[in-house]
Amino acid sequence: MEARSVDVIPRGAEWQYEPKWDGFRCLLSRQGDLVDLRSKSGEDLARYFPELVRSALALKATSFLLDGEIVVPHGKAFSFDDLLQRIHPAASRVKKLSQETPALFLAFDLLKTAADKKFAASPLRIRRPALEAFAKAQFKSSPTFRLSPVTTSYTTAHKWLKQAGGGSDGVIAKRIDLPYQAGNRDGMQKIKKFRSADCVVGGFRYATNRIANRKVVGSLLLGLYDDKGLLHHVGFTSAIKQADKPALTYRLEPLIAPPGFTGNAPGGPSRWSTERSAKWCPLKPKLVIEVCYDHFSGERFRHGTSILRWRPDKAPRQCTFDQLKQKAADPMRLLK
Repeated sequence: MEARSVDVIPRGAEWQYEPKWDGFRCLLSRQGDLVDLRSKSGEDLARYFPELVRSALALKATSFLLDGEIVVPHGKAFSFDDLLQRIHPAASRVKKLSQETPALFLAFDLLKTAADKKFAASPLRIRRPALEAFAKAQFKSSPTFRLSPVTTSYTTAHKWLKQAGGGSDGVIAKRIDLPYQAGNRDGMQKIKKFRSADCVVGGFRYATNRIANRKVVGSLLLGLYDDKGLLHHVGFTSAIKQADKPALTYRLEPLIAPPGFTGNAPGGPSRWSTERSAKWCPLKPKLVIEVCYDHFSGERFRHGTSILRWRPDKAPRQCTFDQLKQKAADPMRLLK
């Protein structure tokens, strides 16, 4: 179930509101002695969060499927940087971090129960009370599992949006009259204090200046997929810290391979194009990055974007134009 980015919190009896957590979205299931943690991209997260597996096995319920968010507490907030550190190839490092920075699972939906394997087909107005009953019976003995709060009050949701920060970056609005909307954005909307988008890094340009006599990355070229599966160049970001450029260059260069973009590509005819701007290195579509932007039109970010974070939990194919479709505003209303 995906969310569509919108500018304002929707109002109406058909909506409920939740905080938007700054973590890894995860489907957590248990069937007997088997526990599975699955990211939005379909990747297995269980090996990175063994403490969640142990806690799931300690619950009394032996058959369930939860939708929720994995977060890592840091003081009174949640740290996305600490969460990223948990995605490490070395088992010894994962074990060490699972003890030093243990994760929490914030549950916000119940999709399967022992009695109903197709519970996701029930509307959210049925699923949410069932989740609350499940949490009351199961989570009290587990410090790892928490119930994500919910409200039907627009005033409360607006307050959450104003207070976003420290691990919450906005508000999620969900339709209570719909079943679980797997694979589309019709039943869920996200509202942030800023606009952001998950993009594929389809290529990069080298900087004009070198570091330690070595060429380093200067800007990342961003792409989004259309309905036909073509990756289109939609803009760039050059907001890369100088200290991060050498390591990022080492990360990018092994991925250099044509074509990079299979739809609209950089370096096309433009009166602003220069010889340097036409030179870019195509990359295999492997990396996803979340960027902050101020305006998107004509299938492009109108200005440069800023980097928010890398998203190893997202599949490149999930980076589509659909996430940017927003209800058109009526500027004439501002003139009344």
